[in-house]
Amino acid sequence: MAITAQYRPNILMVTARFHPYMGGIETHVYEVGWRLAQRGINITILTTMPHGQAALLPQEEIVKGMRIVRVPAWPPKRDYYLAPEIATVIKQSNWDLVHCQGCHTLVPPLAMLAAKQAHLPYVVTFHTGGHSSLLRNALRNTQWRFQSRLLAGASKLIGVSHFEAEYFRRLLHLPKQRFTVIYNGATLPVSPSFSCSASPAPSQQTLIISLGRLERYKGHQHIIMALPHIRAWRSNARLLILGAGPYEAELRSLAQKCGVSPWVDIRAIPPEDRASMAEVLSQAALVALLSDYESNPVAVMEALALRRPVLATDSSGFKELDELGWVRTIPLHSSAADIAYAVRQQIEDPLMPATNLILPSWDGCAEQLMQVYQAIIKG
Repeated sequence: MAITAQYRPNILMVTARFHPYMGGIETHVYEVGWRLAQRGINITILTTMPHGQAALLPQEEIVKGMRIVRVPAWPPKRDYYLAPEIATVIKQSNWDLVHCQGCHTLVPPLAMLAAKQAHLPYVVTFHTGGHSSLLRNALRNTQWRFQSRLLAGASKLIGVSHFEAEYFRRLLHLPKQRFTVIYNGATLPVSPSFSCSASPAPSQQTLIISLGRLERYKGHQHIIMALPHIRAWRSNARLLILGAGPYEAELRSLAQKCGVSPWVDIRAIPPEDRASMAEVLSQAALVALLSDYESNPVAVMEALALRRPVLATDSSGFKELDELGWVRTIPLHSSAADIAYAVRQQIEDPLMPATNLILPSWDGCAEQLMQVYQAIIKG
């Protein structure tokens, strides 16, 4: 498949959520989507808007060369995303390929089934993540097995880490050649004056940033409970929690209970404002993500690109980054004192990628997807 003025392939990316909502998948789809559009592909993002919010977001718009189509989803306040119109859009248009981004809601199986019925090739990027519900976490394997026949019908299965690809290869009993790994990008725009030094510019505080959506499984509460111990070592330490979500009230209450409210700030940066995210991250003495589960977190990759030391848990995809020598990890259920000690280690003697290491980029991610699309459409 050669992309020419006469032939621009029509690719449909299907995702449960998209900007202005925040999250790793949302960032991934946005960053690769507009880059693929720049490379001559007709990209349409098919996503949902919770039922009852039609007045808040346009049903259709163009964003950086991408056509965004939103359909209603039910129920409005849960993350199941039942959206029957997804099947209608897939079956009634002339797509060359359907790309399902994520596999953890009702959106991907519906999209895969519709593509199969329409005899369209489809690929799936897993983007697995954790959940604050213990029941939902316990049902994950059952959920993946329920989709096994649809996943087996994909032209290509994409993991955002080797950990994720290998997990599904074993679970689905499929050969290795059915899978490929495409890491999330580690690219953030920075000002010309920015310097990727091992330490942020001197200031009156030691800034620790905890990244991620405000959900219990993201682990922000662990760094809050460790903050009294951290401040006993360094009295100018402050914690900035960057994210939005339903767990915010509990986090603020916990900070007050631990006596650290004056040194804890919780706020969000609009997902499309990548320059502001880069500016804030560049000021961190340490970036923490003490999540229960991550496949290949975008936030961590971006922190690494800015040469910020990262502390994570030794679970899921973090193990892979630890083995590469990119992050320092601690046991998942570490005590507050142990977390504080690890924070001190990673600030005083940071473990980071080598300065000459070229980290994955969003441009590289888009280029790898182009190659996947070309191979499938040619076939």
